[in-house]
Amino acid sequence: MLVYFDPWIAGVLLPSLIIVGLMVIPYIDINPRGNGYYTWSERKFAIATFLVGFLGMWVGMITIGVFFRGPGWNLFMPWDYWDPHKVVPLTNIDLPYFLGIRSEMGAMLLGAILVVGWLVGVPGAVWQWKKDRPFFKSLGLARYGIVATLFMIMSGVLVKMILRLSFNIKYVLVIPNILNI
Repeated sequence: MLVYFDPWIAGVLLPSLIIVGLMVIPYIDINPRGNGYYTWSERKFAIATFLVGFLGMWVGMITIGVFFRGPGWNLFMPWDYWDPHKVVPLTNIDLPYFLGIRSEMGAMLLGAILVVGWLVGVPGAVWQWKKDRPFFKSLGLARYGIVATLFMIMSGVLVKMILRLSFNIKYVLVIPNILNI
């Protein structure tokens, strides 16, 4: 994760959120049958979230790091030839610059809108759209907020990895000398 995020985010913030997320699982679980029921029909969301987190983030990052990285952490296919003595640096750019925004304030504003929209706007829209369904009623707003925040952070890490691997996007939110996400 150090390739995709600032060191304090990859080394402190995300591991702390993983630990907190694992600790709150028993408090946000709404399965009325209790423990022991782990079939697909009983826990579709939990199993799907686990598979995305385990396969997409854990196994996926290990596979990319072991089999698809060459000199300078550049992405290489296993059949590609690369000279280990010639490191060609990647030209990573920030998302606002990629989209044509050159001013520092405009870049900060766009990044803040995208990050807040991802973490608050998308879960809020889903809540408004599906709040009358039985699952969302039994979950409640507070539990939904916790689950949605943790899920959006997890999927945001995957989106950031895809942006970096596909378009060499370094950061989405750029606040110089303070925060880069």
